[in-house]
Amino acid sequence: MAFWTSGRLSSSMNSSTSVPTNAQEDPVNIGCGKASLFTMKLFPTRRRLRLDPSSKLYFPYEPGKQVRSAVRIKNTSKSHVVFKFQTTAPKSCFMRPPGGTLSPGESIVATVFKFVENPASNEKLLKLKSNAKFKIMSLKVKESIDYVPELFDEQKDQVLVEQILHVVFFYVDRPSPHLDKLKDQLAEADAALEARKKPPEGTGPLTVGEGLVIDEWKERRERYLARQQIKAVDPVLT
Repeated sequence: MAFWTSGRLSSSMNSSTSVPTNAQEDPVNIGCGKASLFTMKLFPTRRRLRLDPSSKLYFPYEPGKQVRSAVRIKNTSKSHVVFKFQTTAPKSCFMRPPGGTLSPGESIVATVFKFVENPASNEKLLKLKSNAKFKIMSLKVKESIDYVPELFDEQKDQVLVEQILHVVFFYVDRPSPHLDKLKDQLAEADAALEARKKPPEGTGPLTVGEGLVIDEWKERRERYLARQQIKAVDPVLT
């Protein structure tokens, strides 16, 4: 099952970012011999990110609705780290933000959206598990830079698959150990999003055309592409 990013098939699905058959395996070494797997168990790859929840995304089961889950991502390394989401279900799922840059010790709560399909008319039992999966990848960088997906294609040999997150549903009308924690994380994510929307004091929002607010991620990507064009024209300037 292929992973997608922002509506396109990932071009980084090579041996360094293969999907692990077991969540505890190191995806960087999938396909290696027995000796390599033995070495991997003795000296596991040092992770750059800590996830909470660590291996599952919990969604309220509400058929016919778009529901939300959340995951806290913390940079536990001593370097700046860029992270990126991918999903096997791009038509029914998306992430906010789809990626970003974290300084050492910094954390962010990412929100994951999923549309829940109505069960078949003859389906009596609720399926609390979904085939949808999410992959979180990381890339170590020397300094804080703007996130753009192309970074992971340019430096794919340095990309690490942090975790494969599986989708699990829970009943909204029954007590659940995941409900309160999810509410707290979503509230934190919403508050952070509102804070980012507010312009600095004394300035108004940047607008183009007839008052359309410039999308933050689009603006960052355009700046990145402009720098790449400058490098291609005159490498001495870089």
